[in-house]
Amino acid sequence: MPEFFAPLLGVDDAVAWRERMREDGKSVVFTNGCFDVLHSGHVAYLAWARKQGDLLVVGLNSDESVRKLKGERRPIVPFEDRAMLLRALRSVDAVVGFGERTPEVLLDRLRPDVHVKSDQYRADELPEKTVVESHGGVIRLAPHVAGHSTTDVIAQIISRYGA
Repeated sequence: MPEFFAPLLGVDDAVAWRERMREDGKSVVFTNGCFDVLHSGHVAYLAWARKQGDLLVVGLNSDESVRKLKGERRPIVPFEDRAMLLRALRSVDAVVGFGERTPEVLLDRLRPDVHVKSDQYRADELPEKTVVESHGGVIRLAPHVAGHSTTDVIAQIISRYGA
């Protein structure tokens, strides 16, 4: 991969990366998602997340976990391609894949300083809240950009080009 791409890490390598960053005095921000059919809402969300600390690591759902979350017709874009697009974004410092539906196991290993989710959620309802706070981390809710979702993009494509 060209030097301009952030690394795609396995979980053990992501933990080691996070430890090196902490030793260098950097705060680590984590967010996660499917990031299927990358769009401007994703880009704005990730830029906002990156501003919450020194470095941003993105947990990316595997294809199988996306199917469990979104249904058998998703993802549209396979994991390797979704990872490459995220890795090319200036706001993303590292990407790590995970196979669970939600990121608690990964969060327990990474122990980020900040965990970012969309403000479509309530912090006290997040399943990952307990894990994040048990390691001294905080949850921050990013502003949601209405009308900018993968579901909206797919609906627009179907509307314009047929099912």
